Amino acid sequence: MDTPHTVRLKIGISACFMHADPARQLFTGKTLQYVEQSIAHWVMSTGALAVMIPSPTGATQRGDVTLDHYAHWLDGLVLHGGADVSPLSYGEQPLLPKWGGDKIRDEYEIDLVAAFERHAKPVFGVCRGLQLMNVAYGGTLFQDIETQIPKALRHRDPVVYDNNFHGVEIAPGSRLASLYPKGARAKVNSIHHQAIKDLAPGFEIEARSHEDGIVEAIRRSDSSKPFLAAVQWHPEFHRADSDTIDDGPLLEDFLAAASAARKKQTTP
Repeated sequence: MDTPHTVRLKIGISACFMHADPARQLFTGKTLQYVEQSIAHWVMSTGALAVMIPSPTGATQRGDVTLDHYAHWLDGLVLHGGADVSPLSYGEQPLLPKWGGDKIRDEYEIDLVAAFERHAKPVFGVCRGLQLMNVAYGGTLFQDIETQIPKALRHRDPVVYDNNFHGVEIAPGSRLASLYPKGARAKVNSIHHQAIKDLAPGFEIEARSHEDGIVEAIRRSDSSKPFLAAVQWHPEFHRADSDTIDDGPLLEDFLAAASAARKKQTTP
């Protein structure tokens, strides 16, 4: 049981957007912002508090709250999955209209990452979060793996969804390898059709898909700078009875960085 002096980590989660749609039966014409239950419960699994960070801008904007206020108050940030990253966000045009992505969410999350960077707070990305992080720091994406890498695995299967799996090879000597010392090969879920094309400067690749070399995990190279790491799979979907990679070490590594950032902020 918590005591009055118990201090829990406060972890922000970026919002997903459901934009206003007059044709929708419920919330007609309203923009919704939300988080997926699984990612919130993943953050909360070790006792941390999960806080959705709403975009402070938009047609109904009021007040003077900024993303910097959240970045100062919170101890870390998780970027989670959702809509495609827009090719416009990395200087390309969509190859097809259906791959146009969500430019509004991109801009919000890029600004969010920049705010946490300014406050030296750690950021961890999941799936879209990995792609957004790469774009935020100057990288690019394959808009559609099947179209642009014809010999690649099928990384997203809508029929089986989170029961689509493949192997990954963890880079020897990487931080990720130190978190999983029992072997360089692991099994992960795969629910994405975009992927990293050009890696952002200042990052290193920590894992690739075993079968086709698609980038599956990245991390900022300079450990003296604020923590930035991301994986292409969904650690929050891991089940205790599954043979997929254990999500625990990833979460503990990120929360340790959040704890360190908090101590640094509160030290005179």
